[in-house]
Amino acid sequence: MTTDLDRKTTANRQPVLPPAALKARCLLAAAIMLPMLLLPGCKKEAPPETIVTVQAEHPEQGPIAEHITVDAILTPLAQAAIAPKITAPVRKFYVQRGAKVKEGELLATLENSDLAAAALDNKGSYEAAQAAFATATKAQVPEDTQKAELDVAQAKANLDLNLGIVKSRKQLFAEGAIPGRDLDTAQAALVQAQAAYDTAAKHLESVRSVSREAALKSAQGQLTSAEGKMKGASAQVSYSEIHSPINGVVTDRSLFAGETAAAGAPLLTVMDTSSLLAKAHIGQSVAQHMKLGDEAQVRVPGVVDPVTAKVSLISPALDPGSTTVEVWLKIDNKAAALKVGTPVKATITVNTVAQAWKIPASALLVAQDGSKTVMVVGSDSAAHKKAVTVGIADGDDVQITGGLSPTDTVITGGAYGLDDGTKVKVGPAEADDEAKPKAGKDAGDKD
Repeated sequence: MTTDLDRKTTANRQPVLPPAALKARCLLAAAIMLPMLLLPGCKKEAPPETIVTVQAEHPEQGPIAEHITVDAILTPLAQAAIAPKITAPVRKFYVQRGAKVKEGELLATLENSDLAAAALDNKGSYEAAQAAFATATKAQVPEDTQKAELDVAQAKANLDLNLGIVKSRKQLFAEGAIPGRDLDTAQAALVQAQAAYDTAAKHLESVRSVSREAALKSAQGQLTSAEGKMKGASAQVSYSEIHSPINGVVTDRSLFAGETAAAGAPLLTVMDTSSLLAKAHIGQSVAQHMKLGDEAQVRVPGVVDPVTAKVSLISPALDPGSTTVEVWLKIDNKAAALKVGTPVKATITVNTVAQAWKIPASALLVAQDGSKTVMVVGSDSAAHKKAVTVGIADGDDVQITGGLSPTDTVITGGAYGLDDGTKVKVGPAEADDEAKPKAGKDAGDKD
Protein backbone atom coordinates (compact mmCIF):
# COMPACT_ATOMS: atom_id res chain seq x y z
CA MET A 1 0.00 0.00 0.00
CA THR A 2 1.51 3.30 -1.10
CA THR A 3 1.52 6.15 1.45
CA ASP A 4 1.76 9.95 0.96
CA LEU A 5 5.39 9.87 2.08
CA ASP A 6 6.23 7.35 -0.60
CA ARG A 7 4.63 9.56 -3.23
CA LYS A 8 6.71 12.60 -2.18
CA THR A 9 9.90 10.61 -2.16
CA THR A 10 9.18 9.29 -5.62
CA ALA A 11 8.41 12.85 -6.93
CA ASN A 12 11.67 14.35 -5.58
CA ARG A 13 13.85 11.64 -6.86
CA GLN A 14 15.90 12.63 -10.03
CA PRO A 15 16.54 10.16 -12.79
CA VAL A 16 20.08 8.79 -12.90
CA LEU A 17 21.96 9.81 -16.16
CA PRO A 18 24.32 7.52 -17.94
CA PRO A 19 28.08 8.49 -17.80
CA ALA A 20 28.27 9.68 -21.45
CA ALA A 21 25.40 12.14 -21.02
CA LEU A 22 26.84 13.43 -17.77
CA LYS A 23 30.22 14.15 -19.51
CA ALA A 24 28.54 16.05 -22.36
CA ARG A 25 26.64 18.24 -19.91
CA CYS A 26 29.86 19.15 -18.08
CA LEU A 27 31.58 20.18 -21.33
CA LEU A 28 28.65 22.43 -22.26
CA ALA A 29 28.77 24.15 -18.88
CA ALA A 30 32.52 24.76 -19.25
CA ALA A 31 32.00 26.33 -22.69
CA ILE A 32 29.42 28.72 -21.28
CA MET A 33 31.58 29.78 -18.32
CA LEU A 34 34.78 30.34 -20.30
CA PRO A 35 33.80 33.74 -21.85
CA MET A 36 32.60 34.96 -18.50
CA LEU A 37 35.96 34.13 -16.99
CA LEU A 38 37.77 35.98 -19.79
CA LEU A 39 35.73 39.27 -19.47
CA PRO A 40 37.78 40.80 -16.61
CA GLY A 41 40.87 40.47 -18.73
CA CYS A 42 39.25 42.51 -21.59
CA LYS A 43 38.48 45.52 -19.34
CA LYS A 44 42.14 45.98 -18.56
CA GLU A 45 42.94 46.80 -22.23
CA ALA A 46 43.46 50.61 -23.03
CA PRO A 47 40.62 52.26 -25.06
CA PRO A 48 41.50 53.68 -28.51
CA GLU A 49 42.79 57.33 -28.37
CA THR A 50 40.29 60.05 -29.52
CA ILE A 51 41.56 62.46 -32.20
CA VAL A 52 39.49 65.55 -32.98
CA THR A 53 39.58 67.13 -36.43
CA VAL A 54 40.04 70.91 -36.28
CA GLN A 55 40.78 73.75 -38.66
CA ALA A 56 43.91 75.79 -38.01
CA GLU A 57 46.18 78.41 -39.57
CA HIS A 58 49.10 80.65 -38.70
CA PRO A 59 48.59 84.31 -37.68
CA GLU A 60 48.47 86.54 -40.74
CA GLN A 61 50.16 89.93 -41.03
CA GLY A 62 48.37 92.69 -42.89
CA PRO A 63 46.18 95.79 -42.56
CA ILE A 64 43.22 95.82 -40.21
CA ALA A 65 40.71 98.54 -39.46
CA GLU A 66 38.09 99.03 -36.76
CA HIS A 67 34.63 99.97 -37.98
CA ILE A 68 31.56 101.39 -36.26
CA THR A 69 28.13 100.85 -37.78
CA VAL A 70 25.39 103.32 -36.84
CA ASP A 71 22.00 104.48 -38.09
CA ALA A 72 21.82 107.98 -39.55
CA ILE A 73 19.48 110.38 -41.35
CA LEU A 74 20.39 112.35 -44.46
CA THR A 75 20.03 116.12 -44.00
CA PRO A 76 20.90 119.06 -46.30
CA LEU A 77 24.22 120.85 -46.08
CA ALA A 78 22.31 124.13 -45.58
CA GLN A 79 18.62 124.93 -45.27
CA ALA A 80 16.56 128.12 -45.12
CA ALA A 81 12.87 128.25 -44.22
CA ILE A 82 12.15 131.75 -45.56
CA ALA A 83 9.41 133.61 -43.67
CA PRO A 84 8.31 137.20 -44.51
CA LYS A 85 8.60 139.92 -41.86
CA ILE A 86 5.30 141.50 -42.84
CA THR A 87 1.78 140.20 -43.37
CA ALA A 88 0.61 140.87 -46.92
CA PRO A 89 -0.95 139.07 -49.91
CA VAL A 90 1.46 137.39 -52.34
CA ARG A 91 1.64 139.42 -55.54
CA LYS A 92 3.76 137.01 -57.56
CA PHE A 93 5.95 133.90 -57.28
CA TYR A 94 9.00 133.66 -59.53
CA VAL A 95 9.94 130.01 -58.74
CA GLN A 96 8.26 126.63 -58.44
CA ARG A 97 9.09 123.69 -56.18
CA GLY A 98 12.22 121.95 -57.46
CA ALA A 99 13.68 125.10 -59.04
CA LYS A 100 17.39 125.72 -58.58
CA VAL A 101 18.10 129.18 -57.17
CA LYS A 102 21.16 131.27 -56.34
CA GLU A 103 21.94 133.38 -53.32
CA GLY A 104 20.14 136.75 -53.55
CA GLU A 105 17.73 135.66 -56.29
CA LEU A 106 14.19 137.15 -56.10
CA LEU A 107 11.71 134.37 -55.25
CA ALA A 108 8.44 136.25 -54.63
CA THR A 109 6.95 139.70 -54.04
CA LEU A 110 4.18 140.79 -51.66
CA GLU A 111 1.70 143.64 -52.06
CA ASN A 112 3.50 146.84 -50.97
CA SER A 113 1.62 149.90 -52.33
CA ASP A 114 0.89 151.29 -48.88
CA LEU A 115 4.45 150.70 -47.78
CA ALA A 116 5.84 152.41 -50.88
CA ALA A 117 3.64 155.46 -50.18
CA ALA A 118 4.85 155.64 -46.57
CA ALA A 119 8.45 155.37 -47.77
CA LEU A 120 7.88 158.25 -50.19
CA ASP A 121 6.40 160.41 -47.42
CA ASN A 122 9.35 159.74 -45.14
CA LYS A 123 11.75 160.50 -47.93
CA GLY A 124 10.18 163.97 -48.28
CA SER A 125 10.54 164.56 -44.53
CA TYR A 126 14.16 163.57 -44.74
CA GLU A 127 14.86 166.00 -47.55
CA ALA A 128 13.18 168.80 -45.57
CA ALA A 129 15.34 167.94 -42.58
CA GLN A 130 18.40 168.10 -44.78
CA ALA A 131 17.43 171.61 -45.90
CA ALA A 132 16.83 172.73 -42.31
CA PHE A 133 20.17 171.34 -41.29
CA ALA A 134 21.90 173.18 -44.11
CA THR A 135 20.16 176.43 -43.13
CA ALA A 136 21.07 176.04 -39.49
CA THR A 137 24.69 175.19 -40.10
CA LYS A 138 25.40 177.51 -43.00
CA ALA A 139 23.22 180.56 -42.28
CA GLN A 140 21.49 180.89 -38.93
CA VAL A 141 24.29 179.88 -36.60
CA PRO A 142 26.98 181.90 -38.42
CA GLU A 143 24.70 184.96 -38.53
CA ASP A 144 23.97 184.78 -34.79
CA THR A 145 27.65 184.50 -34.06
CA GLN A 146 28.51 187.36 -36.37
CA LYS A 147 25.85 189.62 -34.80
CA ALA A 148 27.14 188.85 -31.31
CA GLU A 149 30.65 189.67 -32.40
CA LEU A 150 29.48 193.03 -33.87
CA ASP A 151 27.64 193.86 -30.67
CA VAL A 152 30.80 193.26 -28.70
CA ALA A 153 32.82 195.44 -31.04
CA GLN A 154 30.29 198.25 -30.84
CA ALA A 155 30.14 198.06 -27.04
CA LYS A 156 33.94 198.11 -26.89
CA ALA A 157 34.11 201.19 -29.05
CA ASN A 158 31.52 202.99 -26.91
CA LEU A 159 33.41 201.98 -23.77
CA ASP A 160 36.68 203.34 -25.14
CA LEU A 161 34.97 206.62 -26.09
CA ASN A 162 33.58 207.10 -22.58
CA LEU A 163 36.92 206.29 -21.05
CA GLY A 164 38.48 209.09 -23.09
CA ILE A 165 35.74 211.54 -22.14
CA VAL A 166 36.11 210.84 -18.45
CA LYS A 167 39.86 211.17 -18.64
CA SER A 168 39.71 214.59 -20.39
CA ARG A 169 36.99 215.91 -18.08
CA LYS A 170 38.98 214.93 -15.03
CA GLN A 171 41.83 217.05 -16.34
CA LEU A 172 39.53 220.00 -17.12
CA PHE A 173 37.83 219.70 -13.74
CA ALA A 174 41.21 219.80 -12.07
CA GLU A 175 42.05 222.99 -13.93
CA GLY A 176 38.65 224.50 -12.94
CA ALA A 177 37.54 224.75 -16.53
CA ILE A 178 34.30 222.71 -16.04
CA PRO A 179 31.92 222.20 -13.21
CA GLY A 180 31.80 218.91 -11.26
CA ARG A 181 28.41 218.10 -12.77
CA ASP A 182 29.95 217.49 -16.17
CA LEU A 183 32.50 215.07 -14.72
CA ASP A 184 29.80 213.15 -12.92
CA THR A 185 27.79 212.84 -16.13
CA ALA A 186 30.81 211.51 -18.01
CA GLN A 187 31.54 208.92 -15.29
CA ALA A 188 27.89 207.71 -15.34
CA ALA A 189 28.04 207.28 -19.10
CA LEU A 190 31.30 205.28 -18.66
CA VAL A 191 29.60 202.90 -16.21
CA GLN A 192 26.76 202.30 -18.67
CA ALA A 193 29.22 201.67 -21.51
CA GLN A 194 31.16 199.19 -19.38
CA ALA A 195 27.95 197.31 -18.50
CA ALA A 196 26.91 197.16 -22.16
CA TYR A 197 30.32 195.83 -23.14
CA ASP A 198 30.26 193.14 -20.45
CA THR A 199 26.78 192.03 -21.54
CA ALA A 200 27.80 191.81 -25.21
CA ALA A 201 30.98 189.89 -24.40
CA LYS A 202 29.08 187.32 -22.32
CA HIS A 203 26.47 186.94 -25.04
CA LEU A 204 29.19 186.27 -27.61
CA GLU A 205 30.80 183.69 -25.36
CA SER A 206 27.43 182.01 -24.85
CA VAL A 207 26.74 181.99 -28.58
CA ARG A 208 30.12 180.46 -29.32
CA SER A 209 30.13 177.81 -26.56
CA VAL A 210 26.45 176.93 -26.01
CA SER A 211 23.95 178.29 -28.48
CA ARG A 212 25.95 177.40 -31.58
CA GLU A 213 26.60 173.82 -30.40
CA ALA A 214 22.98 173.36 -29.29
CA ALA A 215 21.65 174.69 -32.57
CA LEU A 216 23.93 172.35 -34.54
CA LYS A 217 22.89 169.35 -32.42
CA SER A 218 19.23 170.21 -32.77
CA ALA A 219 19.51 170.44 -36.54
CA GLN A 220 21.55 167.21 -36.66
CA GLY A 221 19.00 165.42 -34.47
CA GLN A 222 16.10 166.39 -36.69
CA LEU A 223 18.04 165.24 -39.74
CA THR A 224 18.96 161.90 -38.12
CA SER A 225 15.37 161.28 -37.03
CA ALA A 226 14.08 161.94 -40.52
CA GLU A 227 16.74 159.68 -42.01
CA GLY A 228 15.83 156.86 -39.61
CA LYS A 229 12.14 157.09 -40.49
CA MET A 230 12.97 157.04 -44.18
CA LYS A 231 15.20 153.97 -43.81
CA GLY A 232 12.54 152.21 -41.74
CA ALA A 233 9.95 152.82 -44.42
CA SER A 234 12.37 151.64 -47.10
CA ALA A 235 13.06 148.51 -45.09
CA GLN A 236 9.34 147.77 -44.92
CA VAL A 237 9.21 148.00 -48.69
CA SER A 238 12.22 145.67 -49.00
CA TYR A 239 10.49 143.13 -46.75
CA SER A 240 7.89 142.72 -49.46
CA GLU A 241 10.55 141.18 -51.71
CA ILE A 242 11.55 137.62 -50.79
CA HIS A 243 15.13 136.72 -51.77
CA SER A 244 17.02 133.42 -51.35
CA PRO A 245 19.75 133.59 -48.68
CA ILE A 246 21.62 130.54 -50.06
CA ASN A 247 22.29 128.56 -53.22
CA GLY A 248 20.07 125.53 -53.45
CA VAL A 249 16.78 124.01 -54.54
CA VAL A 250 13.25 125.11 -53.64
CA THR A 251 11.80 122.16 -51.73
CA ASP A 252 8.58 123.71 -50.45
CA ARG A 253 6.16 126.52 -51.43
CA SER A 254 3.21 126.66 -49.10
CA LEU A 255 0.99 129.29 -50.81
CA PHE A 256 -0.25 130.41 -54.21
CA ALA A 257 -0.25 133.94 -55.63
CA GLY A 258 -3.06 136.00 -54.09
CA GLU A 259 -3.03 134.21 -50.75
CA THR A 260 -1.95 136.15 -47.68
CA ALA A 261 1.47 135.40 -46.24
CA ALA A 262 1.65 135.74 -42.47
CA ALA A 263 4.65 137.36 -40.82
CA GLY A 264 6.91 134.70 -39.30
CA ALA A 265 5.27 131.76 -41.12
CA PRO A 266 7.52 129.91 -43.64
CA LEU A 267 6.62 130.84 -47.21
CA LEU A 268 9.36 128.99 -49.11
CA THR A 269 12.04 126.45 -48.15
CA VAL A 270 15.39 126.31 -49.92
CA MET A 271 17.92 123.50 -49.33
CA ASP A 272 21.49 123.13 -50.46
CA THR A 273 21.62 119.45 -51.48
CA SER A 274 24.90 119.58 -53.43
CA SER A 275 26.30 117.77 -50.39
CA LEU A 276 24.34 115.94 -47.71
CA LEU A 277 25.06 115.28 -44.07
CA ALA A 278 24.41 111.89 -42.52
CA LYS A 279 23.76 112.79 -38.88
CA ALA A 280 24.24 110.00 -36.33
CA HIS A 281 24.46 109.75 -32.53
CA ILE A 282 27.35 107.67 -31.17
CA GLY A 283 28.34 106.66 -27.66
CA GLN A 284 30.90 108.90 -26.02
CA SER A 285 33.42 106.07 -25.46
CA VAL A 286 33.35 105.18 -29.16
CA ALA A 287 33.48 108.79 -30.35
CA GLN A 288 36.71 109.26 -28.38
CA HIS A 289 38.52 107.21 -31.05
CA MET A 290 37.14 109.25 -33.96
CA LYS A 291 38.67 112.27 -35.67
CA LEU A 292 37.72 114.69 -38.42
CA GLY A 293 38.37 113.28 -41.88
CA ASP A 294 37.81 109.62 -40.95
CA GLU A 295 36.57 107.60 -43.91
CA ALA A 296 33.05 106.14 -43.90
CA GLN A 297 30.66 104.26 -46.14
CA VAL A 298 26.93 104.88 -46.23
CA ARG A 299 24.43 102.33 -47.44
CA VAL A 300 21.29 103.93 -48.84
CA PRO A 301 18.07 101.97 -49.43
CA GLY A 302 17.62 101.41 -53.16
CA VAL A 303 21.27 102.15 -53.99
CA VAL A 304 23.35 99.05 -54.75
CA ASP A 305 26.84 100.32 -54.02
CA PRO A 306 27.78 102.05 -50.74
CA VAL A 307 28.41 105.79 -50.91
CA THR A 308 31.70 107.19 -49.62
CA ALA A 309 31.67 109.85 -46.91
CA LYS A 310 33.94 111.60 -44.43
CA VAL A 311 33.51 112.74 -40.84
CA SER A 312 33.02 116.52 -41.02
CA LEU A 313 31.91 117.30 -37.47
CA ILE A 314 32.17 115.71 -34.04
CA SER A 315 30.05 117.57 -31.51
CA PRO A 316 32.15 119.02 -28.66
CA ALA A 317 29.35 118.34 -26.16
CA LEU A 318 27.06 115.42 -25.33
CA ASP A 319 23.40 115.53 -26.23
CA PRO A 320 21.66 116.17 -22.88
CA GLY A 321 18.77 113.87 -23.71
CA SER A 322 20.60 110.77 -24.96
CA THR A 323 24.12 111.47 -23.56
CA THR A 324 25.54 110.64 -26.98
CA VAL A 325 27.80 112.55 -29.36
CA GLU A 326 26.34 113.85 -32.64
CA VAL A 327 28.56 113.07 -35.63
CA TRP A 328 28.16 114.42 -39.17
CA LEU A 329 29.27 112.54 -42.27
CA LYS A 330 29.58 114.66 -45.41
CA ILE A 331 28.44 113.02 -48.67
CA ASP A 332 28.85 114.43 -52.17
CA ASN A 333 25.45 114.70 -53.91
CA LYS A 334 26.08 116.80 -57.00
CA ALA A 335 24.18 114.23 -59.07
CA ALA A 336 21.14 114.70 -56.77
CA ALA A 337 20.75 110.93 -56.47
CA LEU A 338 20.21 110.99 -52.68
CA LYS A 339 17.16 112.45 -50.97
CA VAL A 340 16.96 114.45 -47.78
CA GLY A 341 15.35 112.56 -44.89
CA THR A 342 16.42 109.08 -46.03
CA PRO A 343 17.37 106.73 -43.15
CA VAL A 344 20.75 105.12 -43.89
CA LYS A 345 23.28 102.76 -42.34
CA ALA A 346 26.76 104.26 -41.95
CA THR A 347 30.00 102.39 -41.32
CA ILE A 348 32.83 104.58 -40.02
CA THR A 349 36.50 103.55 -40.06
CA VAL A 350 37.84 104.81 -36.73
CA ASN A 351 41.23 103.10 -36.45
CA THR A 352 43.61 101.48 -38.91
CA VAL A 353 46.81 99.45 -38.38
CA ALA A 354 48.85 98.91 -41.54
CA GLN A 355 50.89 95.88 -40.39
CA ALA A 356 49.05 93.91 -37.73
CA TRP A 357 49.16 90.27 -36.73
CA LYS A 358 45.60 89.03 -36.96
CA ILE A 359 43.60 85.84 -36.60
CA PRO A 360 39.98 84.98 -37.40
CA ALA A 361 37.55 86.13 -34.74
CA SER A 362 36.25 82.55 -34.49
CA ALA A 363 39.59 81.49 -32.97
CA LEU A 364 39.27 83.85 -29.97
CA LEU A 365 37.81 82.36 -26.76
CA VAL A 366 36.51 84.80 -24.14
CA ALA A 367 36.05 83.61 -20.56
CA GLN A 368 33.43 84.86 -18.14
CA ASP A 369 36.04 87.03 -16.40
CA GLY A 370 36.89 88.70 -19.70
CA SER A 371 40.22 86.98 -20.25
CA LYS A 372 40.96 86.00 -23.85
CA THR A 373 42.66 82.83 -25.02
CA VAL A 374 43.22 80.77 -28.15
CA MET A 375 43.88 77.07 -28.75
CA VAL A 376 47.06 76.21 -30.64
CA VAL A 377 48.28 72.92 -32.06
CA GLY A 378 51.47 71.92 -30.24
CA SER A 379 54.39 69.83 -31.45
CA ASP A 380 52.75 66.84 -29.73
CA SER A 381 49.71 67.16 -32.04
CA ALA A 382 47.60 68.21 -29.07
CA ALA A 383 45.54 71.34 -28.43
CA HIS A 384 46.97 73.75 -25.88
CA LYS A 385 45.45 76.94 -24.47
CA LYS A 386 47.34 80.25 -24.77
CA ALA A 387 46.45 83.59 -23.22
CA VAL A 388 46.57 86.50 -25.68
CA THR A 389 46.08 90.25 -25.73
CA VAL A 390 44.02 91.76 -28.51
CA GLY A 391 43.87 95.12 -30.25
CA ILE A 392 41.20 96.22 -32.68
CA ALA A 393 38.58 93.98 -34.26
CA ASP A 394 37.22 94.17 -37.77
CA GLY A 395 34.31 91.82 -38.26
CA ASP A 396 35.94 88.50 -39.17
CA ASP A 397 39.46 89.38 -37.96
CA VAL A 398 41.02 90.30 -34.61
CA GLN A 399 44.38 91.96 -34.04
CA ILE A 400 46.71 90.08 -31.69
CA THR A 401 49.15 92.32 -29.83
CA GLY A 402 50.73 89.71 -27.56
CA GLY A 403 50.77 86.05 -26.60
CA LEU A 404 51.28 84.51 -30.07
CA SER A 405 54.21 84.07 -32.42
CA PRO A 406 53.98 83.88 -36.23
CA THR A 407 54.87 80.18 -36.12
CA ASP A 408 51.97 79.20 -33.85
CA THR A 409 49.23 77.12 -35.46
CA VAL A 410 46.01 78.63 -34.17
CA ILE A 411 42.85 76.50 -34.14
CA THR A 412 40.23 78.53 -35.97
CA GLY A 413 37.45 75.93 -36.09
CA GLY A 414 36.46 73.16 -33.70
CA ALA A 415 38.21 74.65 -30.65
CA TYR A 416 35.00 75.21 -28.69
CA GLY A 417 34.76 72.70 -25.84
CA LEU A 418 38.23 71.22 -26.39
CA ASP A 419 40.18 70.32 -23.29
CA ASP A 420 43.82 71.25 -23.00
CA GLY A 421 45.90 68.32 -24.23
CA THR A 422 43.27 66.82 -26.53
CA LYS A 423 44.82 65.14 -29.54
CA VAL A 424 43.86 66.90 -32.75
CA LYS A 425 44.47 66.71 -36.43
CA VAL A 426 44.12 69.57 -38.91
CA GLY A 427 41.58 68.93 -41.62
CA PRO A 428 38.82 70.62 -43.57
CA ALA A 429 35.59 71.44 -41.82
CA GLU A 430 33.63 69.60 -44.51
CA ALA A 431 34.93 66.26 -43.27
CA ASP A 432 33.19 66.65 -39.94
CA ASP A 433 30.01 67.92 -41.58
CA GLU A 434 29.84 64.81 -43.75
CA ALA A 435 30.65 62.45 -40.89
CA LYS A 436 27.92 63.71 -38.59
CA PRO A 437 24.94 62.83 -40.83
CA LYS A 438 26.51 59.45 -41.53
CA ALA A 439 26.92 58.69 -37.84
CA GLY A 440 23.34 59.72 -37.23
CA LYS A 441 22.13 57.43 -39.99
CA ASP A 442 24.07 54.49 -38.62
CA ALA A 443 22.62 55.11 -35.18
CA GLY A 444 19.14 55.20 -36.68
CA ASP A 445 19.76 51.92 -38.46
CA LYS A 446 20.77 50.29 -35.20
CA ASP A 447 17.61 51.51 -33.55
